[in-house]
Amino acid sequence: MASNRQNTADYLSKKGRVMLAISRIFVYLILAILTFFCIFFFYLLIVNSTRSNADLNKGFRLLPSKDFLTNFVNAWNDASINIPRGMVNSFIIAFASSVLTTYFSALTAFGIHCYEFKLKKAAFTFILAIMMIPSQISAVGFVKMCNVLGLTNNYIPLIVPGIAAPVVFFYMKQYMESILPLEIVEASRVDGASEFYTFNKIVLPIMGPAIAVQMIFSFVASWNNFFIPGMIIDKADLKTVPIMIAALRSADYAKFDMGKVYMLILLSILPVIVVYLFLSRFIIKGVSEGSVKG
Repeated sequence: MASNRQNTADYLSKKGRVMLAISRIFVYLILAILTFFCIFFFYLLIVNSTRSNADLNKGFRLLPSKDFLTNFVNAWNDASINIPRGMVNSFIIAFASSVLTTYFSALTAFGIHCYEFKLKKAAFTFILAIMMIPSQISAVGFVKMCNVLGLTNNYIPLIVPGIAAPVVFFYMKQYMESILPLEIVEASRVDGASEFYTFNKIVLPIMGPAIAVQMIFSFVASWNNFFIPGMIIDKADLKTVPIMIAALRSADYAKFDMGKVYMLILLSILPVIVVYLFLSRFIIKGVSEGSVKG
């Protein structure tokens, strides 16, 4: 009887190991496929940036060509756009917007998480309800308000609204609930620290990985934003990279150069990669410190 039970246990254990191995193979296969597609399309962008407009019209190819430098010079010296200025404009907007978005979203999450007040649940529900409303719905009214206030051709409407970011707030709130004990905040208050001191010197360092993640997402979203900037900016010196890409793509047939467009897209991606590489170390550092403390 005991022997039968042992055999059954061994069989179930062996079967469990086999199922676990199959599950891991399946997960790794899915990850490999997704990784391949991510790298493959980026590789195609690099390949297309090395091809001339005539070569691109011939169709698809996997090997790079010899027109990389030509496309770079043509894009950089295009009279209709100013790539260096556009990158500076995009960086100013994206950096300022991402900083405001992450800081004030974390501050709002801190208030909802660490304070008790009558309308706490109502405030949280209201923010989540706002999160469900697409930004395109309010775009017409927003642009009209910018016209009335004289904020067209101005970066303020592209930066300041980043303070209200319900999605980022929700992420910060969930992260705080999992990693920030209220006892730490209470201990800081007992020691006589002000609320802003507690938030800036104690809470923000703990939230480092979450802040780095949301800064990456916010920076990329603001950098790639074409919808609102395209409606309120028309001065050449204030245009951002997405507007310049759209201008190149909408050029007439005689001036249209797809190789130049691919080159500009490649150049526009490089700052995003640099920002990701810079901020990703804070994610890794935060996760490593958390695992050591745990």
